[in-house]
Amino acid sequence: MKIDNDTVDKIAHLARLEFENDAKSQMINDMNNMLSFIDKLNELDTSTVEPLIYISEERNVLRSDEVKHDITQQDALKNAPKKDSDYFKVPKVIDK
Repeated sequence: MKIDNDTVDKIAHLARLEFENDAKSQMINDMNNMLSFIDKLNELDTSTVEPLIYISEERNVLRSDEVKHDITQQDALKNAPKKDSDYFKVPKVIDK
């Protein structure tokens, strides 16, 4: 497959990009180089290579969720700039 002006115009339209003529010719050259590199990769024999699903054999070890009360409500409100007796006070951000 070769990249031409029409292909670059379609890709540019989909990506909402605009190219000048000099940049468009450079883009055509770069895209053709990428495709030729991919063609070189297709020359490799991968029939004996197992598909890679995971990078390593390790698995995530997850801990169970446990409720802990490490900080009290009063300690949490201690350094608040504005607070009520039990709550943080913040500026209103939604109008009804």
